[in-house]
Amino acid sequence: MPDPAEIKNIADACRERLTALATALKIAAKRDALAACDAKIAAPDFWLNGAAQKTVAERKVLAAVVEPFSQTAKTFADAVELWELARAENDDATAEEAAAEILTVPARLQELDNMALLSGKHDAEGAYFSIHTGAGGSDACEWAEMLLRMYLRFFERRGWQAEILSLVDGEEAGLRGVDLRVAGEYAYGKLRGEMGVHRLVRISPFSGRRETSFAAVDVTPDFQQEVNLEIADKDLRIDTYRAGGKGGQHVNKTDSAVRVTHLPTGIVVAVQNERSQHSNKLVALKALKARLLLLEEEKRLNQASVHHAQKMDNAFGSQIRNYVMNPYTLVKDARTDCQTGNIQAVLDGEIDAFIDAYLRRKAATE
Repeated sequence: MPDPAEIKNIADACRERLTALATALKIAAKRDALAACDAKIAAPDFWLNGAAQKTVAERKVLAAVVEPFSQTAKTFADAVELWELARAENDDATAEEAAAEILTVPARLQELDNMALLSGKHDAEGAYFSIHTGAGGSDACEWAEMLLRMYLRFFERRGWQAEILSLVDGEEAGLRGVDLRVAGEYAYGKLRGEMGVHRLVRISPFSGRRETSFAAVDVTPDFQQEVNLEIADKDLRIDTYRAGGKGGQHVNKTDSAVRVTHLPTGIVVAVQNERSQHSNKLVALKALKARLLLLEEEKRLNQASVHHAQKMDNAFGSQIRNYVMNPYTLVKDARTDCQTGNIQAVLDGEIDAFIDAYLRRKAATE
């Protein structure tokens, strides 16, 4: 039987945290906004409205916060009430069962606490996610492929869907670049801290010597609603080419792949996964608009230098995280000092500690 004094202390602490989280997550305002969305959706002519998809997307984002908070608050209140009643009636079995439920609440509150860190304007969106090689030759190409495997495993563990839009193989091994579209709640909010240069130190399988390799990660929101941004034709260069990569009957048979270059900024988006050139062009333009919109917002906030990691010097001195496999094993984030010696677990997709450390550091400095 758990110590009643301990259960009471835990319950009091949970009650305080719930109150603080209700403020931090703006639960009251979100409940009102959620009710407004439900009222719109219930209207007979809702799906005839051009803004229907935007409303549905907005509701999904609101529900992702309000519903877990409400469920946790209800679970907690019911468990405390049952525990107090059972103790008053000397029902030890029921009191123990209720106490066990109360003990699960701190972990649920931690999840809500993490959610409070994802309050950025676009944090709830999906993401366009890319990896490009830097200095290091074939080792860098293999490093980029190792990073792709790491992130795909991370996405899978979270239940996110990742779609490869384009992939360029390395000449000897690995890959030179890959672009993905990641669908999942708060994917952009979770992944934006991964943007930057990642550095690997290991014994090269190619040279047999200790080598340093670099690869850059870039992340952009995948806006759920259509981005209202006009791009002049004169600012675009659109190239078509034969899709590369492994597998698929359609690959390497037609010039269906599309590469769109925005001439004023130099931003390049390539898409080759769709079967038709037209479809690839539409996806590429959507991704380009998302990048341009984010760039404009960051310029207004004087933060443009933070974004477009692949435009940074993709070499020594610019890395956000170091992965060392020789002469010792260590993964260390240069921004937060978060570190672990279990590099294999990290390369298998266990990067939550690094993501959470970045979000907490960012929240503390804003």
